[in-house]
Amino acid sequence: MSSASVPPSARLSTVVLDARDAHELAHFYARLLNYAVRAEESHWVLIGPPDGAAGTALAFETEPEYVPPVWPTRKAGDQQMMLHLDVEVDDLEAGTARAVAEGATLADDQPQDDVRVLLDPSGHPFCLWVRGAQ
Repeated sequence: MSSASVPPSARLSTVVLDARDAHELAHFYARLLNYAVRAEESHWVLIGPPDGAAGTALAFETEPEYVPPVWPTRKAGDQQMMLHLDVEVDDLEAGTARAVAEGATLADDQPQDDVRVLLDPSGHPFCLWVRGAQ
């Protein structure tokens, strides 16, 4: 295979979430995930695993016109969820309690017994799950 036909390398490095307040949301996820703030500007924050450990970084951008998604979507015209984060925890009950203590809200609709759907302070849904429980 010639070098001209080898596709360029690509890897996911960061997921970016919009929010009314990038700093509030970044600091929520930093506490929840034990991540460190890597860069911070007035409208943007980057967090990631501490001490250069491997893992996907998260960035947050302030969007003054941000509209939180409705989950689950009930009617046409609601702002739909575009994506959600899956967060692995060791203990679902303890992980849920910790997320709520950090500022998350338990979603009213819980479609699975072995997963907890929560809403972060900006209204983005995210799921907590335990490996081997699904």
